[in-house]
Amino acid sequence: MRLRLTEHAPRVGPRAHRIVQPRPALRHTTLSDPFEGWGYLVGDHDGLSRLAALFSFAAFSPHTIVYVPLRRSVPRQYAPGVPVDLVLAHRSPGLRASAWPELRRRLRTGSPLTVRTDERRVAARAAAWEARWEQRWDRPEAWDRISPAVHAGTLFLLGARDSFASAATGLEAAAGFGPLGKRAAKGQDVLVASLTRHLSPRGGDRTELDIGFQAYPPYGHFRRPGRPASRRSRPAASP
Repeated sequence: MRLRLTEHAPRVGPRAHRIVQPRPALRHTTLSDPFEGWGYLVGDHDGLSRLAALFSFAAFSPHTIVYVPLRRSVPRQYAPGVPVDLVLAHRSPGLRASAWPELRRRLRTGSPLTVRTDERRVAARAAAWEARWEQRWDRPEAWDRISPAVHAGTLFLLGARDSFASAATGLEAAAGFGPLGKRAAKGQDVLVASLTRHLSPRGGDRTELDIGFQAYPPYGHFRRPGRPASRRSRPAASP
């Protein structure tokens, strides 16, 4: 997938960080704080597809921080909890959540950047993660999961290549199957996937993060896949 980004290189202290964010913003995608009891990521087809691509990019960019501003997205009719932004990063850059507000303040205009994701490579690494999960699901310490944390109105997901790749395939599935839901044509949200099993427990408690699809309003543009296009009736013949 071709992904348009804005690239920043803010410096805090002696170290510069590479930070990218989607261009334009994901206007019709929202995320609620999962530590309010339950997190819900809901978006339209464009938003979920681009999020899948951002997870794919993050999987193979160990020295890059992916920042997805979501707090100012168009509010959803059903959006429980407190809205938060999203940050994806490998553990290797040593990103500390406490340092994020200062980094975010230093994001200025940035430079345009276009990248392409490799779906075959992502699928291969996602399959490897799934295989390990099937073998070791009862020993979570033996396989890689994403560590969640919330700070300064932002959900941080700190992971690695295979866990991000598997999460990307889940978002791809949500973007593809969400429009098939019966509720989708009515403009209602459709629960289609979950990232809960990808997340490591926080303080011994399980972190739940579900993914929903919702077409953006107005809903007259939306048509479920497989449904024929409506045609205007022909005017009556003149007498």
